[in-house]
Amino acid sequence: MAFEGFLQPKCLKWCLCGLRWQVLVFLLYFIHITSGQIRYSIPEEMKKGSLIGNVAQDLGLDLKRLRAGRARIVTGESIHYTELKTDKGILVVSERIDREQLCGDVTPCSFSFEMILENPIELHRITVEILDVNDNAPAFPNKYIHFEISESATVGSRFLLECAEDPDVGLNALQNYVLTHNDNFILKQHANPGGSKYAEMVLQKPLDREEHPRLSLKLIAVDGGNPQRSGTVNIEITVLDVNDNAPVFNQSVYRAAVMENALKGTYITTVNASDADSGTNGQITYSFSKLKGNEKTGIISVSGQVDYEKDKKYEVRVEAKDQGGLTDSSKVVIEVLDINDNAPVINVMSFSSPVSEDAPPGTTVAVINVKDADSERNGQITCSIDTNLPFKIKSSLTSYYNLISDKGFDRETTPEYNITITATDSGSPPLSSARTLHLRISDVNDNAPLFDKGTYSAYVTENNSPGMSIFTVSARDSDWNQNARISYLLDDTQISGTPVSTYISINSETGVLHAVRSFDYEQIKQLKLEVKAQDGGSPPLGSNVSVNIFIQDQNDNAPQVLYPVQTSSSLVTEMVPRSADVGYLVTKVVAVDVDSGQNAWLSYKLQKATDRALFEVGLQNGEIRTIRQVNDKDAVKQRLTVVVEDNGHPSRSATVNVNVAVADSFPEVLSEFTDFTHDKEYNDNLTFYLVLALAVVSFLFITCLVVIISVKIYRWRQSRILYHSNLPVIPYYPPRYADTLGTGTLQHVYNYEVCRTTDSRKSGCQFARPCSQNVLIMDPTDVNVSVAKCLCFWFRQCSNNQRVI
Repeated sequence: MAFEGFLQPKCLKWCLCGLRWQVLVFLLYFIHITSGQIRYSIPEEMKKGSLIGNVAQDLGLDLKRLRAGRARIVTGESIHYTELKTDKGILVVSERIDREQLCGDVTPCSFSFEMILENPIELHRITVEILDVNDNAPAFPNKYIHFEISESATVGSRFLLECAEDPDVGLNALQNYVLTHNDNFILKQHANPGGSKYAEMVLQKPLDREEHPRLSLKLIAVDGGNPQRSGTVNIEITVLDVNDNAPVFNQSVYRAAVMENALKGTYITTVNASDADSGTNGQITYSFSKLKGNEKTGIISVSGQVDYEKDKKYEVRVEAKDQGGLTDSSKVVIEVLDINDNAPVINVMSFSSPVSEDAPPGTTVAVINVKDADSERNGQITCSIDTNLPFKIKSSLTSYYNLISDKGFDRETTPEYNITITATDSGSPPLSSARTLHLRISDVNDNAPLFDKGTYSAYVTENNSPGMSIFTVSARDSDWNQNARISYLLDDTQISGTPVSTYISINSETGVLHAVRSFDYEQIKQLKLEVKAQDGGSPPLGSNVSVNIFIQDQNDNAPQVLYPVQTSSSLVTEMVPRSADVGYLVTKVVAVDVDSGQNAWLSYKLQKATDRALFEVGLQNGEIRTIRQVNDKDAVKQRLTVVVEDNGHPSRSATVNVNVAVADSFPEVLSEFTDFTHDKEYNDNLTFYLVLALAVVSFLFITCLVVIISVKIYRWRQSRILYHSNLPVIPYYPPRYADTLGTGTLQHVYNYEVCRTTDSRKSGCQFARPCSQNVLIMDPTDVNVSVAKCLCFWFRQCSNNQRVI
């Protein structure tokens, strides 16, 4: 059975050999810089803030570079012993450093850390060696050492003494043992292969229990420091009766191995010693030199946790003791075999996120450090990432890896990446660990806004309200944030010589087109404009799109009557002979509507008439025709009211009055002529002009009566033939109207030609007038004067053997 705690680290520091002095070379500041590495040497126990070294100077770095690169140190130690002063570029002590606590008896003692700079990323390794100072005195584990020695012990018998412990190293460590003066024992010192010292008492004079049953000695352990330090232990010797043979181990050194993490009670090895004595003097017990208790079997087994990462080897001394108090000792060296019980540990030293999407391949994204506490193959690390990602991982310094981009980025395709870094060791079975980095890609303005259509068409009804929303154009930009913020602009074009901005405005943020003014279909039927979408990048990108805005007609114009002309100064009267047949064309009402489509489709209706049974109006063409035979009973004066109506919703209309005289001769018309104006309002001055006109007409009538009668008889036959003809009436078109829209309103032209001579077979005369035949123009303000003028004209024509009807 094994003794409890025999594998604890402190038990490994047994010193069983003699004194050996060593020379300690104390270098206060030693700097070594190779391949980006710096090495400093400082003594332990330096005060906080003490200078270690000038990092900026040793690395050849500018202080501005340290500040701009956010220089910092990264250490895996739980305690940060150093601090980087970036303003001075120096490295100072930040915590008290105890070399014994940090490294134990390991020499040389040092710790390493890395200094990282960014933009661009730089990595420098710094190693600080801690030099020992004599701050610990040798100390024995117990206050007393007890021996029971038989008086029969032979001269030369050896008695192993407990070894003092001194955490210091080199010259400051334990150097010598001193035994107080006595007559029976001398001190011999020895050194272990590892350099530790131990001492033995050698009997030089036999003991005499009857003379001295008990002896008290002092063992002093001293180190080689300056000043020198020492420790003392009391040796109490009890002299026993005869036992003249001491146990002897069969090996001076035992070697064994044990796997780390071995369970408690696991067998390690067996030590064996023999004693030539018999009986109780030959019974041997085994013990570890530093522990109380005994064991008879000599079997060494695991009594606690074994961890290769903490202690790779244990060296202990085993003592064999018989019942007479004689002893022998042997060394047991136990090597701890490593197993793969530690997974790699991934530490992110530096990580740049976000990364611009125009970053070139080879850009360093992150620096990671991977450590594995295992040894050899169990500690060999392989790092990998997903092969489908545009990254690769590359080793830099020992246990450091750089994550770099392998391809270019496109934020619009992949705005972010989840990069899982897997570290796997080479143990059997292998252990692995993973660390996921979330990398965002920042945007650059590499995409112009795009409209969802190549051309837009919009429709707006005329007479719209200014400011009305017409249409919305929309563009999208696959960039992000400011680079995707779209503004809409109108290109500086002109429509009919006028800037487009006087017709249309656009909301720069929403793309909504608004009407600046009210549109009139009759003036403009279509607007063509260019809209530009521009993003907010630097420099900005943009694209254009054509927008066609079609003005839709509204029934906002009433029909306009072109013929017969209705003015305040004159009225038009049409003449119909009493011999007119059914369907005789009296006149044609001509009207137009400047609207389009069905808003310009006109229909004609007879609203009022003196005799509704005599006339009708064509619904589509506006022709006024007789619907029965004219007879002598029909009134000479006929007044027709025609309504012209379009087909809009709601419809609009216009009214025209047509005066028709039913008579066979002009004098017959004159007799009723003045009645046409009974609807007009006359003032007192018209009476004078009427009397004067009648006087003139009477004079002219008497003068020309004979001529009229003779000509009347001659022309009577021919006038009857003309009255029975169905010649059409020439419509009157004012110069500003033209049937150019093809609305169907003015589809025919009517021409009236009159040829009357004394002999129609030999000569002829043709007159083209702006009004139809049988039309009499009357001025209600001066009726008699007008009649006189007409009579004079008629007489003049008659003198030339011509007449106009």
